[in-house]
Amino acid sequence: MSPNGQSAAGLRLMHVHAHPDDESSKGAASTARYVAEGVDVHVVTCTGGERGSVLNPKMDRPDVLANITEIRRAEMEAAREILGVTQDWLGFIDSGWPEGDPKPPLPEGCFALVPLEESTERLVRLIRSFRPHVLTTYDENGGYPHPDHIRCHEVSMAAFEAAADPERFPEAGEPWQVLKVYYQHGFNRPRTVALHEAMLARGLESPLTERLEQWKPDPKHDARITTRVECGEYFPVRDRALIAHATQIDPDGFFFQIPMDLQQEIWPTEDFELVKSHVDAALPEDDLFAGIRGVVEGASRPDPAA
Repeated sequence: MSPNGQSAAGLRLMHVHAHPDDESSKGAASTARYVAEGVDVHVVTCTGGERGSVLNPKMDRPDVLANITEIRRAEMEAAREILGVTQDWLGFIDSGWPEGDPKPPLPEGCFALVPLEESTERLVRLIRSFRPHVLTTYDENGGYPHPDHIRCHEVSMAAFEAAADPERFPEAGEPWQVLKVYYQHGFNRPRTVALHEAMLARGLESPLTERLEQWKPDPKHDARITTRVECGEYFPVRDRALIAHATQIDPDGFFFQIPMDLQQEIWPTEDFELVKSHVDAALPEDDLFAGIRGVVEGASRPDPAA
């Protein structure tokens, strides 16, 4: 049962992410909450993270670099078990983070350069198979301007429209209408300011000082948040899933310098922007399934063997 006493039976949530570890750094606590309620949560990972840097100094070793693809898959498997989700790889190759001025061209065949129709068709197949009521992805800037994150946004929004259209990709399964689409805004400036100020008020050194100095206020962007999901009690699950991505997350690093109790007290939500809805939605919300619970209670996935 959900905290408001409504049944979660039959509800399905799909997250579309660019790389393994994104599912744990973006929306993982709300994912864990919904899994605990009984929601069926599925993660789609667009790339294998093959060109990602090793961000944990303890893992920056030749043997790790030589086997990064296999290691990142194993990390994803561990995080998947911690969060209690199912997962599919969309099957594309990481585009990497282009560095230089001017930036070099992206590698041939990478996710960001694959024709949009091809990557959209793959995601449509998964949407029509899983039949989510709610889908989350990144905004038009990708959350940050990594080419794979921007492409993830483009593919997600294209697939949302195409999955419901019987004339698009007729060989990809029976059409399915996703009822709501959200952008993830977990790393928003108001949250960062609130945590920073709370650290200072406790007499602690804030790891957010430099980030805030470089982060220009954008009230218009901050106002895009429509939905705050209470999930503070699941922050420890989020952190365990993060740590499972050992090549990407340093357990002594930035993510873990803010005391857990402070996070749970000051900002116990994960934040989203509702961008598409086929149900009545009264904003602001505190639930990704607002307007859906009860309407689809007991709904089930089709049996693929039927």
